[in-house]
Amino acid sequence: MTALSLKILDKDGNIKRGNTSNDEVFLVYEQEYVDGDRIVLTTDETDIHLIVQVDDAMGNAFTYIKKNEVIYHIPFGEKRISYSPKAFTGAMHLLFARIATAWEIANYKNLALNVVDQHGEPGLFPHALANVETRGESVFAARNAIDGVRYTRSHGSWPFESWGINQQEDATIKVDFGRMVEVDRIIMYTRADFPHDNWWVKVTLAFSDGSEIIWDLEKSDTGHVLEFEKKQIEWVQLHDLIKSDDPALFPALTQLEVYGSDA
Repeated sequence: MTALSLKILDKDGNIKRGNTSNDEVFLVYEQEYVDGDRIVLTTDETDIHLIVQVDDAMGNAFTYIKKNEVIYHIPFGEKRISYSPKAFTGAMHLLFARIATAWEIANYKNLALNVVDQHGEPGLFPHALANVETRGESVFAARNAIDGVRYTRSHGSWPFESWGINQQEDATIKVDFGRMVEVDRIIMYTRADFPHDNWWVKVTLAFSDGSEIIWDLEKSDTGHVLEFEKKQIEWVQLHDLIKSDDPALFPALTQLEVYGSDA
């Protein structure tokens, strides 16, 4: 059995509510969150798969935990606008964490998807990280590229959040799975808020096994699909993003989906 704990802490570290159980833990929090509140997930085992829900409006996430303690900061102010306005609001919240089943682990799925990913917290995987995020704004953060929202035809606050590169020519984004996975399909949704947006005509995918794929793209508001021979990898990175000669200045990434199963 695996001991799991969920706690709500205030800005000073005081416990506002908590619960501990084996293999599956629930926490109902019957208050409104205030700025500085955070959720703390602890486990006595690491390198295991967990299904985690930090807010019932966001749904749950298939994750891989590599730390005994993970802190999830409740977003407020500018950081909240990249989330659904229903998330983290009101005076009734249902949180849980549980051990993933064998069939959930074995299933073929989008391994990049993680609605609970956050900036600078690599304890729960998959995790998105980039060398640039436009003006440091939450609506252009790397995590937006793996949050499951595919809508491409606008930009800004949810559901129009994306990964923005601030016109940086050497922009890169990496999705780290935290363990070895086997993948054979990638779907990429490039932002398509035309005529505001430009688009990439070519990108390079680098994999942790040392291989690369150069991917030619077209102007599109739907998903670009790439299929390839199975690769066992721990991460994938997008780089050498070549934009079109359209005069628009702002290519961006709405969603990166990587399909496969645990190796």
